[in-house]
Amino acid sequence: MSRVVVALGGNALIRRGEAGSTAVQQHNLVGAADALVELVELGHELVLTHGNGPQVGFLAIEADAARETVPPPPLDVLVAESQGQIGYLLAQALTARLVATGRDRPVAVVLSRTLVDPADPAFGAPTKPVGPVYDEATARRLAAEHDWTIAPDGRGWRRVVPSPVPLDIVEAPSIRALVAAGGIVIASGGGGIPVARDTSGRLEGLEAVVDKDLAAVVLAECVAADALLLLTDVAAVETNWGRPEHDALRVLAADAAEAGVHDGAFAAGSMGPKVAAAARFVRRTGGFAAIGALEDAVAVLAGRAGTRITAGSAA
Repeated sequence: MSRVVVALGGNALIRRGEAGSTAVQQHNLVGAADALVELVELGHELVLTHGNGPQVGFLAIEADAARETVPPPPLDVLVAESQGQIGYLLAQALTARLVATGRDRPVAVVLSRTLVDPADPAFGAPTKPVGPVYDEATARRLAAEHDWTIAPDGRGWRRVVPSPVPLDIVEAPSIRALVAAGGIVIASGGGGIPVARDTSGRLEGLEAVVDKDLAAVVLAECVAADALLLLTDVAAVETNWGRPEHDALRVLAADAAEAGVHDGAFAAGSMGPKVAAAARFVRRTGGFAAIGALEDAVAVLAGRAGTRITAGSAA
């Protein structure tokens, strides 16, 4: 038996091209729950985390549409709202599948805060797009009104926010206690709610978004995980992704992974963050990480599918 942190990509709830209604997310989570409970049936302890990109974007759009009636909440509150929403839907799907298989396992959703450094250089260079797409005039008006940073995004403009490096999870002791008690724990969703300590020691929420894959590494360290699975909608890490000569990588040494992220072989907007996070976990813990398709979770963990990131040098 091993303790495994599983990070679910956004495709676990909303697949490419889907509208993202609650009914659609519930339907997609049936398949996710099947794959995850299969890991439980094999005796593994699971700690789960997830992305929240589409959901927090929807919440931002809702807040923007209602701004004349209800003051829009700050970004840290939107992240908290998305954690509760996704955690609830995932817990419902897991509980239903556990009941169907005759297993009695508690599922706990922990609203999680991620500690970051307020002096992180990311706060001086916001890059993470959030919320709706605006025309340039609207974007500039809102930026002036709300002290936002904006940037071009495709045919429009969007707000961009800092993405600081995660340092710790405030709720780590509670998460460890729940895991030790035999629960399946869902935590640190969307990278966690970004917070920093002020000079008095009080925690303050920040207008930022933490990278969910790097936060998954911190979560895995907090619970002393043996393995980190980053499950998404692609079967494996590929070289020459999107080109006719593409090739799936079954094993990738940590140094080669880091070099590929650095030179752009693994794109910053797609596989790069996952490869970087997997290499970081391997370097810092001595465990192993793997990247693959959600429906192949058991095979990815066993090394029969996906890409496994290992310690050491490339052959």
